[in-house]
Formats: sequence, structure tokens, C-alpha cells
Amino acid sequence: MSEEQKTKVAGLELILDMWKEDCKIDKMRLDETSRTSPLLHAKYLHMLANAKLRLKENEVSQKSLLKNKWLYYSGKMDQEQLKLLGWDPDPFNGLKILKGDMDHYYNSDEDIQKTELRIEYLKTSVGCLSEILDNIKWRHQNIKNIIEWRKFESGS
Repeated sequence: MSEEQKTKVAGLELILDMWKEDCKIDKMRLDETSRTSPLLHAKYLHMLANAKLRLKENEVSQKSLLKNKWLYYSGKMDQEQLKLLGWDPDPFNGLKILKGDMDHYYNSDEDIQKTELRIEYLKTSVGCLSEILDNIKWRHQNIKNIIEWRKFESGS
């Protein structure tokens, strides 16, 4: 696992660790728990908005990369741009490649794979943060259920 991937996983792990603590409802301080719900909502909404923006940036960036890789593999990229990008002028090592085989090269291209992983990571983060926000939206219902259960237990 690359250093970049470890950092990303740590980012998602950090979110999950924060939520592990923030999701707790103190049954002895339900009023305080209820008051902190909007703060939790703001915290995770901020993270979700940032993750969505980063996802969109990465998707747009990948489109440019895919166009450049198409130019590269189809032999339509000029030598100056190849040097600028640091790409090998002959991606096929002298082999003649059929159009039908091009997908194998695209799918195994390290640059494309990195962007795919980054996008998948961000989609996972967005999904996770969306689930957290949904849970926070219904937090008041959990608190109400705890109160109702206490009433039931006390015979009211």
C-alpha cells in the first residue's frame, strides 16, 4: 500500500473513529445530548461538503487524464507533451496493438488506476458521511425512545 493510500485510509479511519465517539448517547444527560446534535450535524456536514467537492475535482481531473492517455496510446500525442508528462514515447515497446486490446492497456495503466482508487475512496467517504448525517437527523428519535422506555420501566 502506497503512502498516499495509507493517508487516505487514515482519513477515513479518523472519520470513523470520531463517529465512534460522537455517536454515543449519554443516557444520564439526554438534554445535553439533544443540544449537541446540531453541532454534530454541522461538523459532519462540513466534512461531507468537502468530500463531495474533492470527489468532483478528482472526477474532472480524471477526465483530462483519460483524454491524455487516449492521445498517448493512440499515438496522437506530440513528443514535446510526452517529454513534459515524462511518458515513454513508445507505450507498446514496438508491438503492434489492435484496437480491441486497448482496454487492457487503459485498465492496467498506473496513473488511471491511481485516479480510480482516489475516486472510489472519496465515494466511500461521501457515503459514510451521508450515513452519519442520516443517523444524526434521527438522533432525536433515539432520545425519545430512551425516554419512553424509562417511562415504561417506571410504570408510567
